[in-house]
Amino acid sequence: MKQGLIFILIFLASCSYFFDRKNERILARVYDDYLYESDLKEVVPPGTSPEDSANLARNFIDAWVRQKLLIRQAQNNLTEEQMDFTRQLENYKNSLLIFEYEHELVNQKLDTIISEEEIETYYSENQSNFLLKENIVQMQYVKLPLNSSNIRQFKQLIYSDESADKTRLSELAEKYAADYFLDNQNWLLFNDVMAQIPIKTYNQEEYLKNHQNLEVRDSMYYYIVRFKDFRIKETISPLSLEKDRIKNTILNKRKMELINKMREDLYNNALKKHDFEIF
Repeated sequence: MKQGLIFILIFLASCSYFFDRKNERILARVYDDYLYESDLKEVVPPGTSPEDSANLARNFIDAWVRQKLLIRQAQNNLTEEQMDFTRQLENYKNSLLIFEYEHELVNQKLDTIISEEEIETYYSENQSNFLLKENIVQMQYVKLPLNSSNIRQFKQLIYSDESADKTRLSELAEKYAADYFLDNQNWLLFNDVMAQIPIKTYNQEEYLKNHQNLEVRDSMYYYIVRFKDFRIKETISPLSLEKDRIKNTILNKRKMELINKMREDLYNNALKKHDFEIF
């Protein structure tokens, strides 16, 4: 009696779904497959303009038709054996399970604290991995209109190492400069600098060796530049520029060690408990 009741409920639910769909607007058909208006609910986000909604709907319908035609073509031309994806689906599911478990293990157990000493040690032991591919500089510069009355004052301030002058330079640059960069602790690609400042040279290395202070102009602006330091390509990159990269490398190494240890422990514990046999 209970089984009969369950069958009736399933039948009624199926009929209800069928009649609901039967009264719904059909947008497309491919053989015995139908695309209904409600199938577009997730396609068009709320608030989309009528024109964009129409385009999204049109593109979705066209893609749906093409996919269904391709599926039918594949079904008609492949054998039952070729269409059996049981093993592939099982392998994919297993890969996802392992990935999710290892991801959670790393989130819970990975030590993400990296000391400065650890970073410096890795840097000193792997310097061949940190060769520069481009010339880099530490610098300050201000870009002023040619008719600026503050050019002389900016020169005095940018070439000074006094703390008060640095503060004043920042205040004036904010007020009068068309552009400026005053953080001489960060490293910049010299090619990027040359894209902003009209520096003319065919030999960047020689230019950097022979220019500590620089003043150039173009048709509209006057540029005052002070180079603090530079490094030539194919030399060792500064540690400050490589810290994030080193941290990521150390974390990835720890991650692989954690996962490999978990796998090895799992195998050895199962071996001791006779949880598996190899025949």
